[in-house]
Amino acid sequence: MSSFKVLQFNMQFGQVWDEAYPDLAPIDLEQTIAEIKRMDADIILLQEVEHAEPNGVQIEPPPNYTRLKAALPDYDSYFSYPKSDPRELPFGIGLAIFSRTPLFDTSHLALPSPPLEFNFNGETKTPTDRLMIRAKTTLGGHTVQLFNTHLLAFFMLKSSSSEHPQQREIVLQQLQESSLPTLLGGDFNVSGYETLVAQFAAAGFATAQSKEITWRRMPYVLDHVFYNRQLRRVDHAVIPTPASDHHLLRVEFEFAD
Repeated sequence: MSSFKVLQFNMQFGQVWDEAYPDLAPIDLEQTIAEIKRMDADIILLQEVEHAEPNGVQIEPPPNYTRLKAALPDYDSYFSYPKSDPRELPFGIGLAIFSRTPLFDTSHLALPSPPLEFNFNGETKTPTDRLMIRAKTTLGGHTVQLFNTHLLAFFMLKSSSSEHPQQREIVLQQLQESSLPTLLGGDFNVSGYETLVAQFAAAGFATAQSKEITWRRMPYVLDHVFYNRQLRRVDHAVIPTPASDHHLLRVEFEFAD
């Protein structure tokens, strides 16, 4: 394997994009699956796999993840919900990694959220914890460390992750502990990406791209694939899709040695 492709995608639990009524758009998981297959990636990093249920209930087995596994039989995979929490709002939760090569050393890590108060439908709420998942795989004779995360959208709470850096610092610590070729994908929910990119660059991790908008609702670059010096970016593309309020981010890599 001279190179490999990575797909980063916040799939918004299969809810398609509707410009006029985005929050009322229908669920079409088959369209989501078709878009994922169309990317023909070796590694697939997904956020918001499932739709949060009331009172923090988590359906087992996870229905969307189960359907994805059935539709992608040539991939190994790992999924995790965040910690169950009755405060969970009715949005997307759960992370998954799919790989054409077997995954091993899989695990998940909670990313605590600060007790910021915000209004949701007339009620005062505080945010639930976020999540990071980890796995390793072997590509082209190299063991590769994979991370996937979805951070809190501080900008929607009239704050920022620069003011509340704990989640980013935990993620960065995980990266710094890896001596392998390492990839981190995710929805970082940072409206001003410059501070995020600079912070990770100082630790030796570059982002595959930071120029093209990846979110339809606001002109922000929320989605990234970070990689260390043991990998070299060959190509990338931000690909608009009707299957989510996020665009697809596909990146091709090769090993630097």
